[in-house]
Amino acid sequence: MTIPFIAVIPARLASTRLPNKPLADLAGKPMVVRVAEQAQRSGAATVVIATDATSVVDAAREHGIEAILTRPDHPSGTDRLAEVAARLGWPDDALVVNVQGDEPLIDPNLIADVAAHLASHPECALATAAHPISAPADIFNPNVVKVVLDAQQRALYFSRAPIPWARDAWQAHWPKVASMPMPPATVYRHIGLYAYRVSFLRTYPSLAQAPLELAESLEQLRALWHGERIAVLLTEHAPAPGIDTPEDLARVRALLTG
Repeated sequence: MTIPFIAVIPARLASTRLPNKPLADLAGKPMVVRVAEQAQRSGAATVVIATDATSVVDAAREHGIEAILTRPDHPSGTDRLAEVAARLGWPDDALVVNVQGDEPLIDPNLIADVAAHLASHPECALATAAHPISAPADIFNPNVVKVVLDAQQRALYFSRAPIPWARDAWQAHWPKVASMPMPPATVYRHIGLYAYRVSFLRTYPSLAQAPLELAESLEQLRALWHGERIAVLLTEHAPAPGIDTPEDLARVRALLTG
């Protein structure tokens, strides 16, 4: 059965490493439009770009994509989604997937699967995804966010640190990361794709920031801190990487034009 859901693409124009990133040209189309097209292929009932820039709204509408101009001062993409949900009057039981605006190669099936995963976990306010890490270097990379799960595959914690810590496997090697073996317990990399219930989005902006969220710089820890449950969909493989730097942009351009 197809699960009805909405896809929202938050797109801030400002970027320290790649200015005007949402409008970067990818084989004749702005990057944010490429992302929206992938979201449309997921089967989403509605796809909306939420941005703080009129130039992004104009570019989206030129390509037939719905866009809405939001406040410029949102501290996170989740806050931007909450504004959109309120302004468009979506019901509390609607499912909304936050599709990052810098992932033009995202798999449409993954978008749909995360939405369906939330629908099948009524006790959870959010759903996200993760995959097994296969390289020790990634486990110890603070830019690779890890997640540990409970017996029902709900998130217990997210961290930039290597979790769970394989004491017996790693004690003799630390701090020589290059020589670390893979631990006996699976380590999962978090995939930054979220599905929300609109009822949660309505409350999110009023939730106080959590100390753990500030320490790790991971906004999903706010939900856990305040007692919400996050269902985690496990996939076998890493998704296609997003675009954060000029080098990433060049790589994706080559893929789309080659």
